[in-house]
Formats: sequence, structure tokens, C-alpha cells
Amino acid sequence: MQCIPKMIVTKSLLGIMNAILLALSLCGVSAWADTLENLRASGAIGESYNGYVVAKDPGARAEADAINAKRKAIYQEKAIAQGVSIDQVEKVYAEEIFKKVPAGTWIQVNGQWTKK
Repeated sequence: MQCIPKMIVTKSLLGIMNAILLALSLCGVSAWADTLENLRASGAIGESYNGYVVAKDPGARAEADAINAKRKAIYQEKAIAQGVSIDQVEKVYAEEIFKKVPAGTWIQVNGQWTKK
């Protein structure tokens, strides 16, 4: 059984992460980002471990669905471009989101909601 050198795996993950961040910066609409930030700040949505948002307030369901649809399209595009599963892209992106969201944002860790 052959082992994949760690360097190749690391480069692949870094490539995925860079591609995602580039796509979001190119595709990001300021109104969408403002809405996302406002929903996070109000506690209406939280960031889940899988790279998607969850509506914690039933009134934010439509917005959460719209945000998730945009994210899924980006994740799928990047997965195809990198030749990896969408699950891998979602995981890498979720880790980056958790690092970058502001304090006070609801995040889901091990199935439990907590404020960052």
C-alpha cells in the first residue's frame, strides 16, 4: 500500500482553502455580507461544523437557506476543480469560518451551540 506524502496532502488542502477564499472574495456581494453579519450579530443564525449556517430563529430560515445555497454552489465548484469531495471542501471552509467569525457568533461544536 502506498502512502501519499504529507506534503502533497497539505498542498492540496491549502489549494482548496485558497481557492475558496478567492471565490468568496470575487463573488462576495456586500449586501449579502452585511446581511450575514447582521444575522450573526443578532443571534438569528449560527455557523455549523459543516460549513453552512443554521437558522436559530425561525424568522431567519429563508436567509439561511439563501446563504447555504450560495455556499453549496461555491463548495461544489471548488470540489470539482480540485478533484476532491464536497465534504472535504465543506470541512476546510468550516474551519476557516470558525477562525474568522467575530466574538459573540454562535458556532456549533460537537453538536452543541456555544458563543465564540
